[in-house]
Amino acid sequence: MGLFSRLGTLIRSNINELINRAEDPEKMLNQVLVDMKQQLIEAKKQVAIAIADEKRIKKQWEQEAAKAAEWEKKAMLALKAGDENLARAALQRKSDHDEVASQLKDQWEAQKNSVEQLKVALRGLDSKIEEAKRKRNLLVSRQKRAEAQRTINETLSSINSTSAFDTFGRMSERVTQLEAEAEATSEIGGVLEEGSLESQFKALEAGNVDDQLEALKRKMALTAGKTEDPRQLGSGRADAKAPPAEELSADDLKAAEIDAQLEELKKKLSG
Repeated sequence: MGLFSRLGTLIRSNINELINRAEDPEKMLNQVLVDMKQQLIEAKKQVAIAIADEKRIKKQWEQEAAKAAEWEKKAMLALKAGDENLARAALQRKSDHDEVASQLKDQWEAQKNSVEQLKVALRGLDSKIEEAKRKRNLLVSRQKRAEAQRTINETLSSINSTSAFDTFGRMSERVTQLEAEAEATSEIGGVLEEGSLESQFKALEAGNVDDQLEALKRKMALTAGKTEDPRQLGSGRADAKAPPAEELSADDLKAAEIDAQLEELKKKLSG
């Protein structure tokens, strides 16, 4: 096979492939119906012309037959008048019209048969167009179903692919990570809040200790004021002062501390 022959085959095959891809069943069937309807219109025109010719020929035949009958009457009238030559001439004219009428009758009958055949063909064409419409609707419905099925299959194929489920897996892991981070943040906030509460309670406890210490100091000062030196009791001096806290014995200090604690407990109970 020569180069140009192979090139021509390749070009034709590519063109046919492009045409096959470009062919849309619905559009092609619609165009076929349009062409068939146009053919039906042209056929109706031709049938109408044939019917008109048939009517025209019939009218001409009837006219010639009427003329032949008229000349026959004239021949009879000439015979009644005794003029045979005139009657013969009238019959000659009658014969001419009869011959033309016979030819026109044959043409009319042939045209009439042709018109009947054209009418039958026209009805057949119209029936075929109606059948083509029904088939077109069925084929278009099948095409739509096939396209819908193909779309569904392609969608299912894409859904069933591993990439889609991999995406769902990654997103699930991401959501789990976000939940863990949220829980960790909440736990850290709780720890910080608990630490803050503990510090507040410690501050309160420290304040209670300070209060107890102050109360103890007041108690010790009060106890020191009430305790007097026995040497000063006999003197009767009202302005005698109590000995300093450093001169109190250990037992006195302990007793004073116990008294202060007792007073503090009484305050708590009364409070």
